[in-house]
Amino acid sequence: MSGEASATGASPRVPRPGTQKSSGSVTKKGDRGAKEKPAAVLPPVGEEEPKNPEEYQCTGALEIDFPELCSRLGYTDFPKVVTRPRPHSTFVLSSSLSEKPNPDDQRLSGSCSLNSLESKYVFFRPTVQVELESEDKSVKEIYIRGWKVEERILGIFSKCLPPLSQLQAINLWKVGLTDKTLATFIALLPLCSSTLRKVSLEGNPLPEQSYHKLMALDSTIMHLSLRNNNIDDHGAQLLGQALSTLHSCNRTLVSLNLGFNHIGDEGAGYIADGLRLNRSLLWLSLAHNRIRDKGALKLAEVLRPFELTHTEVVERRRLLLEKGTQERMRSPSSSRYGDPRTEREKSQMMGASSIALVDRADKMQTMKTPKGLGKKKEKSGEVVKKEEKSGSGQSPIQGTPKKEDPTKAGKGKVTIPEQKPTKGKGPKSGSKEKRSILLESELIAEATEMVNPLLEPVEHRDGKVFLAGNKVLLHLNLLRNRITEVGLEGFFMAVQYQVQFPKAKSASKGPVGLLWLSLEKNCFSPQCPMYTMIQELMLPRDPISKAKPREEEAMAFST
Repeated sequence: MSGEASATGASPRVPRPGTQKSSGSVTKKGDRGAKEKPAAVLPPVGEEEPKNPEEYQCTGALEIDFPELCSRLGYTDFPKVVTRPRPHSTFVLSSSLSEKPNPDDQRLSGSCSLNSLESKYVFFRPTVQVELESEDKSVKEIYIRGWKVEERILGIFSKCLPPLSQLQAINLWKVGLTDKTLATFIALLPLCSSTLRKVSLEGNPLPEQSYHKLMALDSTIMHLSLRNNNIDDHGAQLLGQALSTLHSCNRTLVSLNLGFNHIGDEGAGYIADGLRLNRSLLWLSLAHNRIRDKGALKLAEVLRPFELTHTEVVERRRLLLEKGTQERMRSPSSSRYGDPRTEREKSQMMGASSIALVDRADKMQTMKTPKGLGKKKEKSGEVVKKEEKSGSGQSPIQGTPKKEDPTKAGKGKVTIPEQKPTKGKGPKSGSKEKRSILLESELIAEATEMVNPLLEPVEHRDGKVFLAGNKVLLHLNLLRNRITEVGLEGFFMAVQYQVQFPKAKSASKGPVGLLWLSLEKNCFSPQCPMYTMIQELMLPRDPISKAKPREEEAMAFST
Protein backbone atom coordinates (compact mmCIF):
# COMPACT_ATOMS: atom_id res chain seq x y z
CA MET A 1 0.00 0.00 0.00
CA SER A 2 2.84 2.26 0.72
CA GLY A 3 3.87 1.81 -2.89
CA GLU A 4 0.34 2.68 -3.98
CA ALA A 5 0.29 5.65 -1.65
CA SER A 6 3.52 6.88 -2.99
CA ALA A 7 2.20 6.47 -6.47
CA THR A 8 -1.01 8.27 -5.67
CA GLY A 9 0.91 10.82 -3.69
CA ALA A 10 3.12 11.48 -6.70
CA SER A 11 0.25 11.96 -9.07
CA PRO A 12 -0.96 15.33 -7.73
CA ARG A 13 2.57 16.53 -7.91
CA VAL A 14 2.74 15.98 -11.70
CA PRO A 15 1.46 19.43 -12.59
CA ARG A 16 3.79 21.08 -10.12
CA PRO A 17 6.95 20.54 -12.15
CA GLY A 18 5.11 22.27 -14.98
CA THR A 19 4.79 25.32 -12.74
CA GLN A 20 8.38 24.95 -11.62
CA LYS A 21 9.88 24.91 -15.12
CA SER A 22 13.04 26.59 -13.95
CA SER A 23 13.68 23.96 -11.25
CA GLY A 24 15.10 21.57 -13.85
CA SER A 25 12.17 19.15 -14.23
CA VAL A 26 12.77 16.47 -16.84
CA THR A 27 9.16 16.03 -17.91
CA LYS A 28 8.16 16.66 -21.54
CA LYS A 29 5.97 19.56 -20.48
CA GLY A 30 8.85 21.14 -18.64
CA ASP A 31 11.07 20.59 -21.68
CA ARG A 32 8.59 22.24 -23.99
CA GLY A 33 8.22 25.11 -21.60
CA ALA A 34 11.94 25.48 -21.34
CA LYS A 35 12.17 25.71 -25.11
CA GLU A 36 9.35 28.20 -25.37
CA LYS A 37 10.76 30.58 -22.81
CA PRO A 38 14.07 31.33 -24.60
CA ALA A 39 12.09 31.73 -27.86
CA ALA A 40 10.16 34.58 -26.25
CA VAL A 41 13.41 36.04 -24.98
CA LEU A 42 15.09 35.80 -28.43
CA PRO A 43 15.24 39.50 -29.26
CA PRO A 44 17.33 40.38 -26.16
CA VAL A 45 19.48 37.29 -26.74
CA GLY A 46 20.09 38.57 -30.30
CA GLU A 47 22.15 41.40 -28.77
CA GLU A 48 19.49 44.04 -28.70
CA GLU A 49 21.18 46.23 -26.09
CA PRO A 50 24.31 46.91 -28.12
CA LYS A 51 21.87 47.41 -30.96
CA ASN A 52 23.94 50.36 -32.12
CA PRO A 53 25.48 49.17 -35.35
CA GLU A 54 26.95 52.70 -35.54
CA GLU A 55 29.32 51.72 -32.74
CA TYR A 56 30.79 48.96 -34.88
CA GLN A 57 33.71 50.10 -37.00
CA CYS A 58 33.69 48.25 -40.32
CA THR A 59 36.97 46.53 -41.15
CA GLY A 60 36.54 46.56 -44.94
CA ALA A 61 36.26 42.75 -44.99
CA LEU A 62 32.69 42.03 -46.08
CA GLU A 63 32.70 38.43 -44.76
CA ILE A 64 33.33 39.84 -41.26
CA ASP A 65 31.36 43.10 -41.33
CA PHE A 66 28.12 41.80 -42.87
CA PRO A 67 27.50 38.95 -40.33
CA GLU A 68 28.48 41.19 -37.42
CA LEU A 69 26.07 43.96 -38.42
CA CYS A 70 23.30 41.42 -39.09
CA SER A 71 23.67 39.90 -35.62
CA ARG A 72 23.73 43.33 -34.01
CA LEU A 73 20.39 44.08 -35.65
CA GLY A 74 18.87 40.90 -34.20
CA TYR A 75 19.10 38.58 -37.24
CA THR A 76 19.62 34.96 -36.20
CA ASP A 77 19.62 33.50 -39.72
CA PHE A 78 21.20 35.60 -42.42
CA PRO A 79 22.92 34.95 -45.79
CA LYS A 80 26.60 34.06 -45.77
CA VAL A 81 29.20 35.96 -47.75
CA VAL A 82 30.78 33.50 -50.20
CA THR A 83 33.07 33.64 -53.21
CA ARG A 84 31.17 33.57 -56.48
CA PRO A 85 31.46 30.17 -58.19
CA ARG A 86 33.32 30.11 -61.49
CA PRO A 87 31.11 29.57 -64.55
CA HIS A 88 33.22 26.65 -65.83
CA SER A 89 32.76 24.56 -62.66
CA THR A 90 30.15 21.80 -62.49
CA PHE A 91 26.82 22.22 -60.74
CA VAL A 92 27.69 20.20 -57.60
CA LEU A 93 31.16 21.67 -57.51
CA SER A 94 29.87 25.24 -57.73
CA SER A 95 27.38 24.50 -54.97
CA SER A 96 30.09 23.22 -52.66
CA LEU A 97 32.28 26.19 -53.51
CA SER A 98 29.49 28.58 -52.67
CA GLU A 99 29.34 27.17 -49.14
CA LYS A 100 32.93 26.26 -48.31
CA PRO A 101 33.07 26.28 -44.51
CA ASN A 102 30.21 23.86 -43.83
CA PRO A 103 31.29 20.51 -42.32
CA ASP A 104 27.65 19.37 -42.10
CA ASP A 105 27.53 19.03 -45.89
CA GLN A 106 30.62 16.82 -45.87
CA ARG A 107 29.03 14.42 -43.37
CA LEU A 108 26.27 13.73 -45.88
CA SER A 109 28.70 12.37 -48.47
CA GLY A 110 27.94 8.83 -47.33
CA SER A 111 24.45 8.97 -48.83
CA CYS A 112 24.62 9.74 -52.54
CA SER A 113 21.01 10.78 -53.00
CA LEU A 114 20.96 12.79 -49.78
CA ASN A 115 24.19 14.49 -50.76
CA SER A 116 22.85 15.55 -54.18
CA LEU A 117 19.69 16.94 -52.59
CA GLU A 118 21.68 18.78 -49.96
CA SER A 119 24.10 20.17 -52.54
CA LYS A 120 21.21 21.55 -54.57
CA TYR A 121 19.73 23.07 -51.44
CA VAL A 122 23.10 24.62 -50.60
CA PHE A 123 23.37 26.04 -54.11
CA PHE A 124 20.04 27.84 -53.84
CA ARG A 125 20.48 28.93 -50.22
CA PRO A 126 20.52 32.75 -49.92
CA THR A 127 24.06 34.08 -50.11
CA VAL A 128 25.93 37.29 -50.81
CA GLN A 129 28.28 36.24 -53.59
CA VAL A 130 31.43 38.26 -54.15
CA GLU A 131 34.04 38.32 -56.87
CA LEU A 132 37.52 39.17 -55.65
CA GLU A 133 40.48 40.96 -57.21
CA SER A 134 43.15 38.43 -58.13
CA GLU A 135 45.96 40.43 -56.51
CA ASP A 136 44.83 41.74 -53.11
CA LYS A 137 41.60 39.67 -52.77
CA SER A 138 39.50 42.80 -52.24
CA VAL A 139 35.81 42.69 -53.24
CA LYS A 140 35.33 43.72 -56.86
CA GLU A 141 31.71 42.71 -57.59
CA ILE A 142 28.69 41.75 -55.47
CA TYR A 143 25.96 39.36 -56.68
CA ILE A 144 22.68 38.82 -54.82
CA ARG A 145 20.07 36.58 -56.39
CA GLY A 146 16.76 35.06 -55.43
CA TRP A 147 16.17 36.36 -51.88
CA LYS A 148 14.32 39.45 -50.69
CA VAL A 149 16.49 42.42 -49.87
CA GLU A 150 14.62 44.45 -47.27
CA GLU A 151 15.06 47.98 -45.98
CA ARG A 152 17.07 46.78 -42.95
CA ILE A 153 19.44 44.75 -45.12
CA LEU A 154 20.03 47.82 -47.28
CA GLY A 155 20.77 49.73 -44.07
CA ILE A 156 23.43 47.12 -43.27
CA PHE A 157 24.87 47.45 -46.77
CA SER A 158 25.03 51.24 -46.39
CA LYS A 159 27.52 50.63 -43.55
CA CYS A 160 29.59 47.73 -44.87
CA LEU A 161 29.84 48.65 -48.59
CA PRO A 162 31.52 52.12 -48.36
CA PRO A 163 34.80 50.67 -46.95
CA LEU A 164 35.15 48.41 -50.03
CA SER A 165 37.63 50.57 -51.94
CA GLN A 166 37.74 48.40 -55.08
CA LEU A 167 34.00 47.76 -55.51
CA GLN A 168 33.09 48.10 -59.19
CA ALA A 169 29.67 46.45 -59.65
CA ILE A 170 26.49 45.53 -57.75
CA ASN A 171 24.16 42.92 -59.28
CA LEU A 172 20.69 42.35 -57.76
CA TRP A 173 18.69 39.61 -59.51
CA LYS A 174 15.11 38.92 -58.38
CA VAL A 175 15.53 40.42 -54.91
CA GLY A 176 11.98 41.76 -54.53
CA LEU A 177 12.83 45.45 -54.81
CA THR A 178 10.02 47.97 -54.34
CA ASP A 179 9.94 51.63 -55.36
CA LYS A 180 10.73 52.47 -51.72
CA THR A 181 13.69 50.09 -51.37
CA LEU A 182 14.99 51.23 -54.76
CA ALA A 183 15.08 54.81 -53.42
CA THR A 184 17.04 53.54 -50.38
CA PHE A 185 19.42 51.66 -52.69
CA ILE A 186 19.99 54.76 -54.86
CA ALA A 187 20.76 56.79 -51.71
CA LEU A 188 23.44 54.29 -50.69
CA LEU A 189 25.28 54.39 -54.06
CA PRO A 190 27.01 57.78 -53.51
CA LEU A 191 28.41 56.42 -50.22
CA CYS A 192 30.26 53.65 -52.07
CA SER A 193 33.72 53.89 -53.58
CA SER A 194 34.20 56.06 -56.65
CA THR A 195 35.21 52.89 -58.52
CA LEU A 196 31.55 51.71 -58.52
CA ARG A 197 30.42 52.12 -62.12
CA LYS A 198 28.07 49.21 -62.89
CA VAL A 199 24.60 48.43 -61.49
CA SER A 200 22.42 45.54 -62.60
CA LEU A 201 18.80 45.30 -61.39
CA GLU A 202 17.23 42.42 -63.29
CA GLY A 203 13.97 40.65 -62.51
CA ASN A 204 12.74 43.41 -60.19
CA PRO A 205 9.48 44.79 -61.65
CA LEU A 206 8.34 47.98 -59.90
CA PRO A 207 4.78 49.39 -59.93
CA GLU A 208 5.96 52.99 -60.43
CA GLN A 209 8.84 52.00 -62.76
CA SER A 210 11.17 54.47 -61.08
CA TYR A 211 14.35 53.05 -62.64
CA HIS A 212 15.06 56.43 -64.27
CA LYS A 213 16.17 57.72 -60.85
CA LEU A 214 19.35 55.68 -61.33
CA MET A 215 20.13 58.00 -64.26
CA ALA A 216 19.82 61.30 -62.42
CA LEU A 217 22.16 64.12 -63.47
CA ASP A 218 24.43 63.53 -60.45
CA SER A 219 24.58 59.76 -61.01
CA THR A 220 28.01 58.20 -61.56
CA ILE A 221 26.69 54.91 -62.99
CA MET A 222 28.21 54.14 -66.37
CA HIS A 223 26.72 50.69 -67.04
CA LEU A 224 23.09 49.98 -66.19
CA SER A 225 21.17 46.75 -66.85
CA LEU A 226 17.38 46.71 -66.38
CA ARG A 227 16.48 43.47 -68.16
CA ASN A 228 13.32 41.52 -67.39
CA ASN A 229 11.62 44.25 -65.33
CA ASN A 230 8.29 44.49 -67.23
CA ILE A 231 9.18 48.03 -68.32
CA ASP A 232 6.41 49.32 -70.59
CA ASP A 233 5.97 52.49 -72.64
CA HIS A 234 5.49 54.63 -69.53
CA GLY A 235 8.75 53.36 -68.02
CA ALA A 236 10.48 53.92 -71.38
CA GLN A 237 9.20 57.52 -71.38
CA LEU A 238 10.82 58.16 -67.99
CA LEU A 239 14.08 56.55 -69.15
CA GLY A 240 14.08 58.54 -72.40
CA GLN A 241 13.65 61.79 -70.46
CA ALA A 242 16.52 60.76 -68.18
CA LEU A 243 18.76 60.29 -71.24
CA SER A 244 18.11 63.85 -72.39
CA THR A 245 15.57 66.63 -72.57
CA LEU A 246 15.84 70.13 -74.00
CA HIS A 247 17.47 71.46 -70.81
CA SER A 248 19.17 68.44 -69.22
CA CYS A 249 21.21 65.46 -70.34
CA ASN A 250 22.79 62.41 -68.70
CA ARG A 251 26.52 62.60 -69.37
CA THR A 252 27.85 59.54 -67.54
CA LEU A 253 25.81 56.54 -68.72
CA VAL A 254 27.71 54.61 -71.38
CA SER A 255 25.66 51.40 -71.70
CA LEU A 256 21.97 50.70 -71.08
CA ASN A 257 20.39 47.24 -71.32
CA LEU A 258 16.58 47.24 -71.64
CA GLY A 259 16.22 43.73 -73.03
CA PHE A 260 13.33 41.36 -72.18
CA ASN A 261 10.82 44.10 -71.35
CA HIS A 262 7.43 45.24 -72.73
CA ILE A 263 8.53 48.32 -74.68
CA GLY A 264 6.42 49.00 -77.79
CA ASP A 265 6.43 51.61 -80.56
CA GLU A 266 5.51 54.45 -78.24
CA GLY A 267 8.25 53.55 -75.76
CA ALA A 268 10.81 53.20 -78.58
CA GLY A 269 9.82 56.70 -79.70
CA TYR A 270 10.55 58.05 -76.20
CA ILE A 271 13.96 56.34 -76.17
CA ALA A 272 14.66 57.82 -79.62
CA ASP A 273 13.73 61.28 -78.28
CA GLY A 274 16.26 60.74 -75.48
CA LEU A 275 18.94 59.94 -78.06
CA ARG A 276 18.36 63.21 -79.99
CA LEU A 277 20.48 65.31 -77.64
CA ASN A 278 22.35 62.61 -75.67
CA ARG A 279 26.04 62.41 -76.56
CA SER A 280 27.37 59.90 -74.02
CA LEU A 281 25.45 56.63 -74.52
CA LEU A 282 27.54 54.21 -76.61
CA TRP A 283 25.69 50.90 -76.13
CA LEU A 284 21.92 50.31 -76.15
CA SER A 285 19.99 47.02 -76.13
CA LEU A 286 16.25 46.86 -76.80
CA ALA A 287 16.28 43.14 -77.63
CA HIS A 288 13.23 40.96 -76.88
CA ASN A 289 10.70 43.80 -76.73
CA ARG A 290 7.54 44.65 -78.72
CA ILE A 291 8.87 47.27 -81.12
CA ARG A 292 7.25 47.41 -84.56
CA ASP A 293 8.02 49.50 -87.64
CA LYS A 294 6.81 52.81 -86.20
CA GLY A 295 9.21 52.60 -83.26
CA ALA A 296 12.03 51.26 -85.45
CA LEU A 297 11.68 54.21 -87.85
CA LYS A 298 11.84 56.62 -84.89
CA LEU A 299 15.10 55.02 -83.71
CA ALA A 300 16.56 55.03 -87.23
CA GLU A 301 15.59 58.69 -87.70
CA VAL A 302 17.90 59.97 -84.94
CA LEU A 303 20.89 58.18 -86.50
CA ARG A 304 20.87 60.49 -89.54
CA PRO A 305 20.15 64.25 -89.91
CA PHE A 306 16.77 65.01 -88.35
CA GLU A 307 14.63 68.13 -88.31
CA LEU A 308 14.70 70.26 -85.18
CA THR A 309 11.34 71.06 -83.60
CA HIS A 310 10.28 74.68 -83.13
CA THR A 311 11.17 74.61 -79.41
CA GLU A 312 14.61 73.13 -80.22
CA VAL A 313 15.26 75.86 -82.79
CA VAL A 314 14.27 78.55 -80.26
CA GLU A 315 16.55 76.99 -77.61
CA ARG A 316 19.40 76.80 -80.14
CA ARG A 317 19.06 80.52 -80.94
CA ARG A 318 19.02 81.33 -77.23
CA LEU A 319 22.22 79.35 -76.69
CA LEU A 320 23.93 81.07 -79.62
CA LEU A 321 22.96 84.51 -78.32
CA GLU A 322 24.18 83.59 -74.85
CA LYS A 323 27.47 82.41 -76.28
CA GLY A 324 27.83 85.58 -78.33
CA THR A 325 27.27 87.86 -75.32
CA GLN A 326 29.82 85.89 -73.29
CA GLU A 327 32.38 86.42 -76.02
CA ARG A 328 31.61 90.15 -76.23
CA MET A 329 32.22 90.52 -72.52
CA ARG A 330 35.73 89.19 -72.94
CA SER A 331 38.48 91.14 -74.65
CA PRO A 332 40.50 89.25 -77.27
CA SER A 333 43.51 89.17 -74.98
CA SER A 334 41.69 87.83 -71.94
CA SER A 335 39.48 85.37 -73.77
CA ARG A 336 42.38 83.04 -74.28
CA TYR A 337 42.89 82.67 -70.55
CA GLY A 338 39.30 83.25 -69.47
CA ASP A 339 37.89 80.01 -70.87
CA PRO A 340 40.16 77.56 -69.10
CA ARG A 341 39.41 79.22 -65.76
CA THR A 342 35.67 78.82 -66.12
CA GLU A 343 36.10 75.30 -67.45
CA ARG A 344 38.35 74.53 -64.46
CA GLU A 345 35.58 75.58 -62.11
CA LYS A 346 33.23 73.17 -63.84
CA SER A 347 35.76 70.36 -63.79
CA GLN A 348 36.17 70.50 -60.00
CA MET A 349 33.05 68.39 -59.74
CA MET A 350 34.63 65.64 -61.84
CA GLY A 351 37.48 64.89 -59.47
CA ALA A 352 41.11 65.94 -59.39
CA SER A 353 42.33 63.08 -61.57
CA SER A 354 40.73 64.43 -64.74
CA ILE A 355 41.31 68.17 -64.26
CA ALA A 356 44.65 68.20 -66.06
CA LEU A 357 43.25 66.33 -69.04
CA VAL A 358 40.26 68.64 -69.39
CA ASP A 359 42.36 71.79 -68.96
CA ARG A 360 44.75 70.70 -71.66
CA ALA A 361 41.89 69.93 -74.01
CA ASP A 362 40.17 73.23 -73.28
CA LYS A 363 43.34 75.22 -73.96
CA MET A 364 43.56 73.63 -77.37
CA GLN A 365 39.90 74.45 -77.95
CA THR A 366 40.12 78.08 -76.97
CA MET A 367 43.16 78.76 -79.16
CA LYS A 368 40.96 78.26 -82.22
CA THR A 369 37.52 79.31 -81.08
CA PRO A 370 37.79 83.10 -80.51
CA LYS A 371 38.14 83.84 -84.22
CA GLY A 372 34.99 82.00 -85.19
CA LEU A 373 33.07 83.00 -82.10
CA GLY A 374 33.79 86.71 -82.51
CA LYS A 375 32.07 86.71 -85.88
CA LYS A 376 29.01 84.86 -84.66
CA LYS A 377 27.49 88.06 -83.33
CA GLU A 378 26.70 89.53 -86.72
CA LYS A 379 24.36 87.26 -88.67
CA SER A 380 22.51 84.21 -87.55
CA GLY A 381 22.74 82.86 -91.11
CA GLU A 382 26.54 82.79 -90.92
CA VAL A 383 26.60 81.00 -87.60
CA VAL A 384 26.51 77.54 -89.10
CA LYS A 385 29.49 78.02 -91.36
CA LYS A 386 31.56 79.63 -88.64
CA GLU A 387 30.78 76.80 -86.25
CA GLU A 388 31.87 74.25 -88.77
CA LYS A 389 35.18 76.02 -89.24
CA SER A 390 35.90 76.64 -85.58
CA GLY A 391 34.65 73.28 -84.37
CA SER A 392 33.15 74.85 -81.26
CA GLY A 393 29.82 73.14 -81.66
CA GLN A 394 31.05 69.66 -82.56
CA SER A 395 30.11 66.58 -80.61
CA PRO A 396 32.96 64.86 -78.73
CA ILE A 397 33.26 62.24 -81.45
CA GLN A 398 33.40 64.30 -84.59
CA GLY A 399 34.73 67.54 -83.12
CA THR A 400 37.69 66.35 -81.12
CA PRO A 401 39.80 64.86 -83.90
CA LYS A 402 39.06 67.86 -86.14
CA LYS A 403 40.44 70.31 -83.61
CA GLU A 404 43.60 68.39 -82.80
CA ASP A 405 46.85 70.18 -83.40
CA PRO A 406 49.49 67.63 -84.44
CA THR A 407 52.11 69.28 -82.25
CA LYS A 408 50.09 69.62 -79.06
CA ALA A 409 46.99 67.49 -79.36
CA GLY A 410 48.95 64.24 -79.27
CA LYS A 411 49.50 64.68 -75.57
CA GLY A 412 46.18 63.53 -74.23
CA LYS A 413 43.09 64.10 -76.33
CA VAL A 414 41.15 60.87 -76.21
CA THR A 415 37.90 60.44 -78.08
CA ILE A 416 35.08 58.23 -76.88
CA PRO A 417 35.23 55.64 -79.69
CA GLU A 418 38.94 55.08 -79.10
CA GLN A 419 38.41 54.27 -75.47
CA LYS A 420 35.63 51.75 -75.70
CA PRO A 421 35.36 49.77 -78.90
CA THR A 422 38.80 50.19 -80.49
CA LYS A 423 41.08 49.18 -77.71
CA GLY A 424 44.12 49.30 -79.97
CA LYS A 425 44.21 53.08 -80.07
CA GLY A 426 43.08 54.07 -76.61
CA PRO A 427 46.10 52.82 -74.63
CA LYS A 428 48.49 54.30 -77.19
CA SER A 429 47.40 57.87 -76.58
CA GLY A 430 46.93 57.25 -72.89
CA SER A 431 50.45 55.89 -72.34
CA LYS A 432 52.05 59.17 -73.43
CA GLU A 433 50.62 60.91 -70.37
CA LYS A 434 51.01 57.84 -68.12
CA ARG A 435 47.24 57.97 -67.66
CA SER A 436 46.79 54.34 -66.66
CA ILE A 437 43.87 55.32 -64.42
CA LEU A 438 40.41 54.14 -65.46
CA LEU A 439 39.66 55.04 -69.06
CA GLU A 440 36.09 55.40 -67.87
CA SER A 441 36.95 58.41 -65.73
CA GLU A 442 38.44 60.07 -68.80
CA LEU A 443 35.31 59.26 -70.72
CA ILE A 444 33.27 61.03 -68.04
CA ALA A 445 35.57 64.04 -68.24
CA GLU A 446 35.25 64.18 -72.01
CA ALA A 447 31.47 63.87 -71.92
CA THR A 448 31.06 66.45 -69.18
CA GLU A 449 33.00 69.04 -71.14
CA MET A 450 31.16 68.51 -74.41
CA VAL A 451 29.21 71.30 -76.02
CA ASN A 452 25.42 71.25 -76.09
CA PRO A 453 24.39 69.17 -79.15
CA LEU A 454 22.08 72.00 -80.24
CA LEU A 455 25.24 73.98 -81.03
CA GLU A 456 26.49 71.32 -83.45
CA PRO A 457 26.63 72.30 -87.15
CA VAL A 458 23.22 72.34 -88.80
CA GLU A 459 21.85 72.24 -92.32
CA HIS A 460 19.17 74.57 -93.67
CA ARG A 461 16.76 72.96 -96.11
CA ASP A 462 13.51 74.54 -97.33
CA GLY A 463 13.33 76.82 -94.32
CA LYS A 464 13.86 73.91 -91.90
CA VAL A 465 16.84 73.30 -89.64
CA PHE A 466 18.41 69.81 -89.64
CA LEU A 467 20.81 68.64 -86.94
CA ALA A 468 23.41 65.99 -87.72
CA GLY A 469 22.16 62.69 -86.28
CA ASN A 470 23.45 60.91 -83.19
CA LYS A 471 26.88 59.64 -84.22
CA VAL A 472 27.94 58.68 -80.70
CA LEU A 473 25.86 55.50 -80.38
CA LEU A 474 28.10 52.61 -81.45
CA HIS A 475 26.05 49.53 -80.60
CA LEU A 476 22.29 49.03 -81.09
CA ASN A 477 20.59 45.69 -80.42
CA LEU A 478 17.01 45.18 -81.69
CA LEU A 479 17.05 41.38 -81.74
CA ARG A 480 13.66 39.61 -81.52
CA ASN A 481 11.25 42.49 -81.93
CA ARG A 482 8.44 42.85 -84.52
CA ILE A 483 10.18 44.89 -87.21
CA THR A 484 9.31 44.24 -90.88
CA GLU A 485 10.94 45.38 -94.13
CA VAL A 486 9.36 48.83 -93.65
CA GLY A 487 11.44 49.41 -90.53
CA LEU A 488 14.49 47.88 -92.24
CA GLU A 489 14.35 50.60 -94.88
CA GLY A 490 14.75 53.28 -92.21
CA PHE A 491 17.86 51.57 -90.83
CA PHE A 492 19.26 51.07 -94.33
CA MET A 493 19.07 54.85 -94.91
CA ALA A 494 20.65 55.54 -91.50
CA VAL A 495 23.51 53.08 -92.08
CA GLN A 496 24.04 54.40 -95.62
CA TYR A 497 24.41 57.89 -94.15
CA GLN A 498 26.73 56.81 -91.34
CA VAL A 499 29.18 54.75 -93.39
CA GLN A 500 30.41 57.89 -95.14
CA PHE A 501 31.85 59.48 -91.97
CA PRO A 502 35.28 57.84 -91.95
CA LYS A 503 35.69 58.65 -95.68
CA ALA A 504 34.67 62.30 -95.22
CA LYS A 505 36.89 62.76 -92.16
CA SER A 506 40.10 60.99 -92.99
CA ALA A 507 41.94 62.93 -90.29
CA SER A 508 39.74 61.57 -87.52
CA LYS A 509 41.26 58.88 -85.38
CA GLY A 510 38.26 56.81 -84.44
CA PRO A 511 35.22 55.21 -85.97
CA VAL A 512 32.13 57.39 -86.00
CA GLY A 513 28.54 56.18 -85.94
CA LEU A 514 27.17 52.67 -85.55
CA LEU A 515 29.70 49.86 -85.47
CA TRP A 516 27.29 47.07 -84.62
CA LEU A 517 23.57 46.75 -85.41
CA SER A 518 21.56 43.62 -84.60
CA LEU A 519 18.21 43.14 -86.35
CA GLU A 520 18.00 39.33 -86.34
CA LYS A 521 14.88 37.31 -85.49
CA ASN A 522 12.41 40.02 -86.52
CA CYS A 523 9.44 39.76 -88.88
CA PHE A 524 11.34 39.52 -92.16
CA SER A 525 13.21 36.82 -94.03
CA PRO A 526 16.97 36.54 -93.38
CA GLN A 527 17.38 36.49 -97.17
CA CYS A 528 15.57 39.83 -97.52
CA PRO A 529 17.59 42.09 -99.94
CA MET A 530 17.33 45.13 -97.65
CA TYR A 531 18.68 43.14 -94.68
CA THR A 532 21.51 41.74 -96.82
CA MET A 533 22.51 45.26 -97.89
CA ILE A 534 22.54 46.48 -94.28
CA GLN A 535 24.80 43.57 -93.32
CA GLU A 536 27.16 44.29 -96.20
CA LEU A 537 27.44 47.94 -95.18
CA MET A 538 27.99 47.09 -91.49
CA LEU A 539 30.47 44.25 -91.92
CA PRO A 540 33.53 46.45 -92.66
CA ARG A 541 32.67 48.60 -89.62
CA ASP A 542 32.35 45.72 -87.14
CA PRO A 543 35.46 45.82 -84.89
CA ILE A 544 35.14 42.09 -84.14
CA SER A 545 35.18 41.07 -87.80
CA LYS A 546 38.14 43.41 -88.32
CA ALA A 547 40.01 41.96 -85.35
CA LYS A 548 39.82 38.35 -86.60
CA PRO A 549 42.00 38.86 -89.71
CA ARG A 550 44.51 40.78 -87.59
CA GLU A 551 44.70 37.90 -85.12
CA GLU A 552 45.17 35.42 -87.96
CA GLU A 553 47.94 37.59 -89.43
CA ALA A 554 49.64 37.84 -86.04
CA MET A 555 49.43 34.06 -85.59
CA ALA A 556 50.87 33.46 -89.05
CA PHE A 557 53.67 35.95 -88.38
CA SER A 558 54.56 34.37 -85.02
CA THR A 559 54.72 30.89 -86.56
